[in-house]
Amino acid sequence: MHALMLGLLATVTPHLPATQVASGLLALSLLFGAVVGFSLGLTGGGGSIFAVPLLMYGLGIPSKEAMGVSLAAVGATALLGMLPRLRSGEVELTTGLLFAAAGMLGAPFGTYLRSVMPEPLLLGLFVAVMLVVAARMWLKATRTAAEARALAEPVPADDRGPTCRRDPEGRLRLTSGCVRLLALVGLATGVLSGLFGVGGGFVVVPALVLFSGMGIHRAVATSLLVIALIGAAGVVAHIASGHTMPLAVTVWFISGGLAGMLAGIALGRRISGPRLQQLFALAIVAVAAYVVLRSLTA
Repeated sequence: MHALMLGLLATVTPHLPATQVASGLLALSLLFGAVVGFSLGLTGGGGSIFAVPLLMYGLGIPSKEAMGVSLAAVGATALLGMLPRLRSGEVELTTGLLFAAAGMLGAPFGTYLRSVMPEPLLLGLFVAVMLVVAARMWLKATRTAAEARALAEPVPADDRGPTCRRDPEGRLRLTSGCVRLLALVGLATGVLSGLFGVGGGFVVVPALVLFSGMGIHRAVATSLLVIALIGAAGVVAHIASGHTMPLAVTVWFISGGLAGMLAGIALGRRISGPRLQQLFALAIVAVAAYVVLRSLTA
């Protein structure tokens, strides 16, 4: 596979020696990894939404192998970015572990579905999911402060209210209903992770904010834990199903991802929650449009 990618790049730049072609390929891997890491650090998601198109159209990797590289690179980058936030107390550990455990169960099933699906259908579903998530993120960003505070208020006896609620100090009330809801949403996230080769962050962040009442910045930090664990399960399932990944591209992608992650975290702390969610939604729509355009002109 690595030789095939070198051949593709050499076709575009036939006047360059093979060593320079290889160096150019790795440099692109580093740059694209930085883009993915920046997205993860800034929004806690969207890494694979950028990674899969960049790997496919920027480096010429077939979709199923690109999804494997995406899982490995996004998962590793998320883990490296999550550790300092865990030490600073930004990660909601119990909620994240519950979400991730359910997601890891769903990832192998999603990987199996990916192995039997035609590529056009797979890409079509990928775009559809991106657009749905973008719409949800944008609508969530417009919710008023009063509606957000309502999640922490007591539920009247005759009003069921949201399934998951928080106490006045912001701690999640892990009732049996809330645990079941988060487990189901986490399971669905895992299926999407295996199916589309995504770490799940573009679903995890909206899910944590929408279903658990978590603030956007805290959800970004917690999502990195979920992405790392679900990504690890997805990589194991990807390899077990007989798929391969180009090692050099994966390593350089991760290296660039770490640098981009640090920059994204620094910028994200300067942006308000609603603005951050809207920025994420617009980025998803842009990538979805790009994937559609490339698919139509292929």
